[in-house]
Amino acid sequence: MSFLGGRSNANASAVNYDKMEMAVTELDTVTDFFNRMVSSCYTKCVGGRYPADGDLNKGESVCIDKCVAKYNEVQKKVGEKLQSRGAAAQASGAAPGSGSAFGSL
Repeated sequence: MSFLGGRSNANASAVNYDKMEMAVTELDTVTDFFNRMVSSCYTKCVGGRYPADGDLNKGESVCIDKCVAKYNEVQKKVGEKLQSRGAAAQASGAAPGSGSAFGSL
């Protein structure tokens, strides 16, 4: 059985397009998150002072480690906040797209 819900036997040509679309959206989201994190942490920790030998010094490595950890923590908190707001909106019967998703972050 594939991760997209297809079976490996008789009906292998059937594709679940909803799951395929969800997988593509998730991949796009993860790729965007990674690219933003790399850009932000590179600019903050390395920037224009990249060493000529191509190796990071200890200070840059520590800065990048801390930056990535903070970036992930913030992403986690924002995701949790959005999930709780979405659940509250569904429980109250409000449309998920009404109002600001970032309300009182």
